[in-house]
Amino acid sequence: MLRRPQGNLSYVSGVTDDPLRFVTLSQALDETVAAHGTRAAAIFSSEREVMSWKELQRQSDDVAAALLGLGLQRGDRIGMCSANRREWLLAQFGAARIGAVLVNLNPAYRSTELEFALNKVRCRVLILARSTAAGNHLGMLRVLAPELDQPGAKPVLESRRLPHLRHVIVLGEGLVPARAERFSDFLRRGSANGKRRLAALAAALDPDDAVSLQFTGGTTGAPKAVALSHFSIVNNARFAARAMQVGEGDKLCIAGPLHQSLGLVLGVLTCVTTGATMVFPGPDFDPLRTLDAVSRHRCTVLHGGPALFQALLDHPELPEYDTSSLRTGIVAGAPCPADMLERAVQLLCLDELTVVYGMTEAGPVTFQTDVDDPLELRVATVGRVHPNIEVKIVDPDDRIVPVGRLGELCVRGYSVMRGYWEDAKRTRDAFDETGWMRTGDLATLDADGYCRIVGRVRDRVLRGNRLVCPEAVEALIRRHPKVQDAQVFGVPEVKPEGRSDAKPEGNRGEDLCAWIVLAPGAAASAEEIRAFCRAKGEAEQVPGPVRFVAAFPVTASGKAQKFAMRASMVREMKAREIKTA
Repeated sequence: MLRRPQGNLSYVSGVTDDPLRFVTLSQALDETVAAHGTRAAAIFSSEREVMSWKELQRQSDDVAAALLGLGLQRGDRIGMCSANRREWLLAQFGAARIGAVLVNLNPAYRSTELEFALNKVRCRVLILARSTAAGNHLGMLRVLAPELDQPGAKPVLESRRLPHLRHVIVLGEGLVPARAERFSDFLRRGSANGKRRLAALAAALDPDDAVSLQFTGGTTGAPKAVALSHFSIVNNARFAARAMQVGEGDKLCIAGPLHQSLGLVLGVLTCVTTGATMVFPGPDFDPLRTLDAVSRHRCTVLHGGPALFQALLDHPELPEYDTSSLRTGIVAGAPCPADMLERAVQLLCLDELTVVYGMTEAGPVTFQTDVDDPLELRVATVGRVHPNIEVKIVDPDDRIVPVGRLGELCVRGYSVMRGYWEDAKRTRDAFDETGWMRTGDLATLDADGYCRIVGRVRDRVLRGNRLVCPEAVEALIRRHPKVQDAQVFGVPEVKPEGRSDAKPEGNRGEDLCAWIVLAPGAAASAEEIRAFCRAKGEAEQVPGPVRFVAAFPVTASGKAQKFAMRASMVREMKAREIKTA
């Protein structure tokens, strides 16, 4: 049977009974318009607005024609920085129609991150929300590019710090800087001639062209721009929908942000490839708005990360909302706690909720559980490989390991990124000579093809003669009743206080360091945490240095930055050694 390892080796290939479709985003949208034109494509719940598939096509073509009016061509990059709103969909499909590349920018970016992203991929156009819950974006851009306010005959930007950016389009009404323009004014740039060109431009596109640039989280340093093709994300959305058995009668609640693959690919494109209706509760995630949208619009599908589901499940007003229409969805982005999944099934009626494993570079989904998988498999694994994708698990010498043995997960297939944008070295480092992409994740495959993700290769800590996965230690510490969250990482072994027999610095190994956020009102000592780990775990899982912190340093997308924690601890430990030497 396919999807099971071949022989006793940790290699598996997805089923091929559903052929890949070599189409662009525009072609996928056009097919859905032809089949479901007057049906609802998107419901914007808080705005009380409904958009049909025909309207989505027409309005996104208006954007495409306006982009042509700015002089944009195939391959040009368009930045989008906004919360979830109608214009994001229009920009996504308008850019795709003419072959431009949408650069998905996190509205939580700080000014340095926005400057890096815009310059890295040389954006010519930036479509920008005036402000969101994350901050005043127009004000931040004015600091980066004070030239925005210089008087001029045309709203064209010439900025010293953003030398490639020429056009800034501001969403919403109100005054805009002299060198920017409102979205409504931008739309007037479209001409009848431009609209007549759209069909020919779209027909000339190659599904292998890049259509989306998404920046990785930057948990280990500067973010990388991942280039994904039409072919990759359209098919990945199709197969995610197939795993959930989503069809034209479903309504998919998109409560997470569109700048992430979970919203953009597994949300929007899942609906485009099936004819299902998108339901947006509001611009930003809010538990009550989400519950209200699910209840009012009878949503059947709900996606989110564990934090999103936890916020819904913990909200005191959850019992007041009818979520009985829910059936399936996706949990992604982080390990799924067993108790959370069980509560989602019981309290949100998500009997067929699926768990996925993916990464931005993989398009995004590689593994997904089936709707009829037993709960214990959905808790312990990330399911089996998607159709038309190959995976293998290898040892440090790149040899495929036996079934059940731990190793690094590698992926090959249609969904894998084209590469890191104009970064040949990092792209070469990510792939081997036969096209396998190294994920950097430690995993196992069982005899039935179910995958378990254990941790990150680079995060493993060598204690004595054993490699320890920090993720396992984090899970152990989180079981302590006083702990809200924990991050564990390796630091150089240092001389314990009061001892003079420690190894010289050059001969030292690694130690486990734990940063811990305690539950509200709780108090604990480092030794209390260590004693708990000794009692509940293995000797190698007992941390050395323990620090209690109010919060972890995180990226704009909310992922913990272990490299920053490690650097802070190394500085502190070196300072202590100098002081006690």
